[in-house]
Amino acid sequence: MNTRTVSRRTRILTTLATVLVIVVGAVVLAAARTDDRAPVPGAAATDQPAMAVRPDSHRLSDPAGARVTLVEFLDFECEACGAMYPAMERLRAEYGDRVSFVVRYFPIPAHVNSGRAARAAEAAARQGRFERMYQRLFETQADWGEKRVAQDAVFRNLAAEIGLDMAAFDSAYADPATAARVQADFDDGLTLGVAGTPSFFLNGEKITVSGSRDLAAALDAALR
Repeated sequence: MNTRTVSRRTRILTTLATVLVIVVGAVVLAAARTDDRAPVPGAAATDQPAMAVRPDSHRLSDPAGARVTLVEFLDFECEACGAMYPAMERLRAEYGDRVSFVVRYFPIPAHVNSGRAARAAEAAARQGRFERMYQRLFETQADWGEKRVAQDAVFRNLAAEIGLDMAAFDSAYADPATAARVQADFDDGLTLGVAGTPSFFLNGEKITVSGSRDLAAALDAALR
């Protein structure tokens, strides 16, 4: 084999290797971007009818024999949800012995970190700490909300702060099943007519309220 042939073969192999590296890199980058996306409408659609609350929905209070269930579809990055949070905590303290308070995810796709925050809450739920992560996400919303870059490190710090097993948290945070769980809530919300957050359902019926006084009045009426 002459020198020219060897040189030509070397160039070909080098070119093929370069192309392969580029393709593999593109695939990895695409996968990473897919993992970072907020829920996509319809992406986790099933044949099951939409429900305001499901057996696996997260309950902040669930008193035995409760006749009233209040469901909030929320976005942890939503400023209106953040503003409503203290009022919801007051309502829960007042009515939590009679009313089931349920939280469901509805991360707005335009918010860079809302899907990530929901995944952090869901990862915490796997360790029985949903409520504490829910609280910390709203208590710290001003620190990480409305940012145009990923705040994964912030959510990981919150997980450490509330005493989670970090290896388990990291695994759950990256688990596609966690994103699918968030997506299922989002899709239920879309089907039920949720167009923004916070949105409330009282005993399965969507209600329109302008603040905590309206919610208290609705709860009082339902409890009568």
